[in-house]
Amino acid sequence: MDAYPEILHHGGADGVTGSCHRLQVAADRALLVDCGIFQGQDAEHLDNLEQHTVRFPVDDVLALIVTHVHIDHIGRLPYLLAAGYQGPILCSVPSARLLPLVIEDALKVGFTRDAALIQRFLQEVDSRLVPLDFNTWHTVADDARHRIRVKLKRAGHILGSAYVEVDTLDHTAGQRQRTVFSGDLGAPHAPLLPAPKPPYRADVLVLETTYGDRRHEDRTSRRNRLKAAIDRALGNGGTVIIPAFSIGRTQELLYELEGLIHRARDKRWRDLEIIVDSPLAARFTQVYRELKPWWDAEAHRRLRTGRHPLSFDNLYTVDSHEEHEQTVDYLARTGRPAVVLAASGMAAGGRVVNYLKRMLGDERHCVLFTGYQAAGTPGRVIQQYGPGGGWVELDGERVTIRARVETVGGYSAHADQRDLLNFIRRMRHPPREVRLVHGEPVVQAAFRERLQAWATDAGHPLTVTLATPTPVLS
Repeated sequence: MDAYPEILHHGGADGVTGSCHRLQVAADRALLVDCGIFQGQDAEHLDNLEQHTVRFPVDDVLALIVTHVHIDHIGRLPYLLAAGYQGPILCSVPSARLLPLVIEDALKVGFTRDAALIQRFLQEVDSRLVPLDFNTWHTVADDARHRIRVKLKRAGHILGSAYVEVDTLDHTAGQRQRTVFSGDLGAPHAPLLPAPKPPYRADVLVLETTYGDRRHEDRTSRRNRLKAAIDRALGNGGTVIIPAFSIGRTQELLYELEGLIHRARDKRWRDLEIIVDSPLAARFTQVYRELKPWWDAEAHRRLRTGRHPLSFDNLYTVDSHEEHEQTVDYLARTGRPAVVLAASGMAAGGRVVNYLKRMLGDERHCVLFTGYQAAGTPGRVIQQYGPGGGWVELDGERVTIRARVETVGGYSAHADQRDLLNFIRRMRHPPREVRLVHGEPVVQAAFRERLQAWATDAGHPLTVTLATPTPVLS
């Protein structure tokens, strides 16, 4: 006889992309938490359609719960609907605003540029969206067999991000379980976002481990390192290129850059151009501005003093492709100091690639990584081999790296090892079982060892397992 609830993984089990987790409540009832695309080394096939096709059952899925709108957590949504999923899409109120923008972009990149088709699909998604307030139970099912409730709590990763508490009660067996899915947990003191607070209790916790083997710099140190990198560019007459995801990282960096410019006494800083070269990032930034009620207390203090952290005088946006080409050419030729934020965050495509092709070979410039670079992505190659004068392949072209390559790890939107441990040990009733996901295997193993050591010292009975991918249907 099968034991329920059962947790299965259709992505994000032993890698950092493609998150998709199933809570099987009964043979014919399940919840799906996220449904993201695979990137970098996690991508098994070159053909997007093949690797992202949903080959797991969907008829039994009562609801899809979206923790946040990064593409590696929701990018397979079009494939999920194509596979016949008919249910609701549960997410936070801010995520409901942001999700259509992400899906529209994903459709244009991976499916079609037919505006009518895209609009019909977006209308279908909109009809399924069920925005949920944080910290409020939402009943998915309540009948003679089960009561299934879901609660979203702030995760501090990007605006609208949540971790998920699922409360299941099997009336027949008299069995109740609280399962928590962490989604992506944010680091404390992230710009704009309140720090995540652990739940009161969990029986089973599915926990991300992206940075489970390391500690981040504190916010002051990382801000100083960001400033130092830009100071060097000002001295060298070069551009700081920051590969940044359009949602989350871009807005957090703009917030920090506004603070640095506001406090600067150096006229060069006062005149420094901050360029967002991504129409999608510009749209996200506008929605972030409209979602001020979900900003943290520090951001609201800035607003009350008349400052505009996401809309300041030095900020410029590049919209058209023609403007983009002109900007790349101008900065590459003139060496005018500037900071450019452009997608994609792992340099695996998008406009940032054009900057890198033109500027990586010039020692005046700097590539500054502020986020995780997955194995198999150009970002990881540049990060790993750039400091030694290596090379990277971009658009089939071998590009020698002479520009400085720096990493400011503290700007990761992910919790580090200490934060992940605190999420567990600060629960009033910590879990009996922790399932580790969303991390490279060696990192998961390191965190498991650290977590088990804490449990032993605390005298807390705990089973820690490494998630394994669920075999796909042939």
